[in-house]
Amino acid sequence: MSLEKFFNPSSVAVVGASQQKGKVGYEILTNLIKGEFPGVIYPVNNKAEKIEGLKCYPDLASIGKAPELVIIILPAKVVPAIMEQCVKIGVKSVIIITAGFKEVGEEGLKLEKQVAQIARRGNVRFIGPNCLGVISTYDKLNASFGGDLPVEGGTSYISQSGALLAAILDKANAQGIGLSKLVSIGNKADLNELDIIQAMDADPTTKVIAGYLESIEDGNLFAREAERISGRKPILLIKSGGTTAGAQAASSHTGSLAGGETAYEAVFKKSGIVRCKSITQQFNYAQAFANQPLPNAARVAVITNAGGPGIMTADAIEDHGLDFATLGEDTKRRLAEKLPAAANINNPIDVLGDALADRYEFALDVVLDDDGVDAVMVLLTPQAMTQEIETAQAIVKIAQSKPNKPVYACFIGASKVEKGINVLQQGKIPQYSSPEDAVDTLQVVVEYVRWRSKPKRVVKLFPVNRRKVDKIVEKHLRDARREIGEMEAKDILEAYGFATPQGAIATSAEHAASIAQQIGFPVVMKIWSPDIIHKSDVGGVKVGLRSITEVQDAFDLMMYRIPKKQPGANILGVLVEKMATSGKEVILGMNRDPRFGPLMMFGMGGTMVEVLKDVSFYLAPVTAEEAKQMLRSTKTYQMLEGVRGDEGVDIDALAEAIQRLSQLVIEYPQIKELDINPFLVGPAGMTPIAVDARMSVE
Repeated sequence: MSLEKFFNPSSVAVVGASQQKGKVGYEILTNLIKGEFPGVIYPVNNKAEKIEGLKCYPDLASIGKAPELVIIILPAKVVPAIMEQCVKIGVKSVIIITAGFKEVGEEGLKLEKQVAQIARRGNVRFIGPNCLGVISTYDKLNASFGGDLPVEGGTSYISQSGALLAAILDKANAQGIGLSKLVSIGNKADLNELDIIQAMDADPTTKVIAGYLESIEDGNLFAREAERISGRKPILLIKSGGTTAGAQAASSHTGSLAGGETAYEAVFKKSGIVRCKSITQQFNYAQAFANQPLPNAARVAVITNAGGPGIMTADAIEDHGLDFATLGEDTKRRLAEKLPAAANINNPIDVLGDALADRYEFALDVVLDDDGVDAVMVLLTPQAMTQEIETAQAIVKIAQSKPNKPVYACFIGASKVEKGINVLQQGKIPQYSSPEDAVDTLQVVVEYVRWRSKPKRVVKLFPVNRRKVDKIVEKHLRDARREIGEMEAKDILEAYGFATPQGAIATSAEHAASIAQQIGFPVVMKIWSPDIIHKSDVGGVKVGLRSITEVQDAFDLMMYRIPKKQPGANILGVLVEKMATSGKEVILGMNRDPRFGPLMMFGMGGTMVEVLKDVSFYLAPVTAEEAKQMLRSTKTYQMLEGVRGDEGVDIDALAEAIQRLSQLVIEYPQIKELDINPFLVGPAGMTPIAVDARMSVE
């Protein structure tokens, strides 16, 4: 689907054009004129003959031809009629600026649906309603009321908030930051965030896609497409307003920990999307991605005229996990030949406080030739002899002559460096107010490069017994039972290659003792009831029972106390299982997000999981490397590797368990959530055991 006419139409009709300054209809019309839109502009106003020298038309039909783009600014109640006119004369692209639709309540929602139905009938695509408009700098189109047309650049911006887009436009204009396209999507009654992002992906002038989103319509499709597009162009998003709908009904540990934002974090991580915390951070990242080449690796060289900022930058580089470049002998020799004797020719390269522009130019030229350097940061503090403008010009000159490595600048100060900063911005050299901001940006760029260069994803499929799982799942759905009991949950896990403890259900104290004798002591006993999910909360778990007497006493005590604590619960007996006596306890889980699908979880197991919250999430399906990354993302990982002589666990076996669980939840979308807690894992050679499990279906 091409959205070209939203950005590069040959003609634009402004329905609701106004003669009154300050009115939206006037601002949009004059913005089109001031921006020197090269096409034909048709103001539509049945009470005026001319506006700003342009002939007015009483309605769309009177124009005599179909404009390639129509902008509607009239009150909400007449928008359906205007859309009917668009359909009648063959208009295909519409921007609805007007507010007063679903954002104001039920009546507005009905009106919005009516407009969408009319548009679908006539094959009309539209942006909005309740939006700021559209800007395309290279096409000289300012179809918005947000401000002046910005200078041309490589970053395109999509926003669900019109007010925020206006602020971004103002910031870009104030700082001279170049932009390509800006789109306010408003209520997304037709075209949504993914449609616009796909259009930006296809746009040759867009190098970076940035945006602010409050929601995502089709989560699965968005995740797939975002991953594809991120492989070509960076996507930088601010995301707010995550849903909590999935967590509200959660009964498992995984469900209660998987808040709405967790899913977005997992999707962004998997798709290569850079999540930004603020507009300032987003602009920092965007100017680096849009204006400089990507580094091959993370080895950073620093050039400075002051020792303190150089040390600050070195600290930041180490803190952010980047590498402080070791300069080659030839580089140091060349630097020593021309720099003053007091200069530091090791990294950070200190060209001294009296450095003029030529010294900066020489140092940058030499350092960029070093094969051991992947990126260069140039720091400047304004001292009495500093040439801010000339130094900035020198940086631009060398960076443009050697365009294979990124160069970032950090001119520290205010009025004394302002003109130099302007030169840097015009020369497309990213400028940062502090070394920490510059290093933070480079870290994000390096992480993106690593993500983009990762091997192609290969999801392993294991041989499983689906027939066994089909019977259990279908039976529960047929009987309208949401919760799958522990024994049947373990049957499902066994069908997918998991080992579980030996055990059986006892209906009397004697029966429990008999089972314990058969499987061998020590044993674990758990209350067996479809109405009791968290067994330990009601005293329904006893561990380490080592004799017939202990087993019988535990059975009788459970049957006496638990009905008092949970009256009305249907207690079917007590599960007696062989107790595993070695290994580390972890938790594996899944919560099915309503937008994005199955969200896998890994973390520290046992009862402390919700207290410590040391967990990681990843969107299924999961590859072997992604499963290991889930493990590495937790503090628990150090314990799994083994610390202070403590033997570590079989990481490969644990990663395989995550993959098997991922396969289960992909193949059975009926499974809403599940936990294996604890999942007992030991050193290589020990089979991991799913000690306890719960699942729910719908």
